[in-house]
Amino acid sequence: MGRGRQKAKQTKVARELKYFSPDTDYTALQRELAAGGHDPFAGAVAEPAATDDDEDDEYAEWSPGSGGR
Repeated sequence: MGRGRQKAKQTKVARELKYFSPDTDYTALQRELAAGGHDPFAGAVAEPAATDDDEDDEYAEWSPGSGGR
């Protein structure tokens, strides 16, 4: 198939996909939403954010004026 026909076919398929609007089953959607569905992130706990604790930092008490060379 030549490049012209290939491009025309791709354009046709893209146009069909762009303007395709399937019928929506609102009752099935309502049932799914009412049931709660499965939440893949339910029960997942986020890691606590790292804190900048001075007690863990061995250089925390050093300051330029302290002469700590």
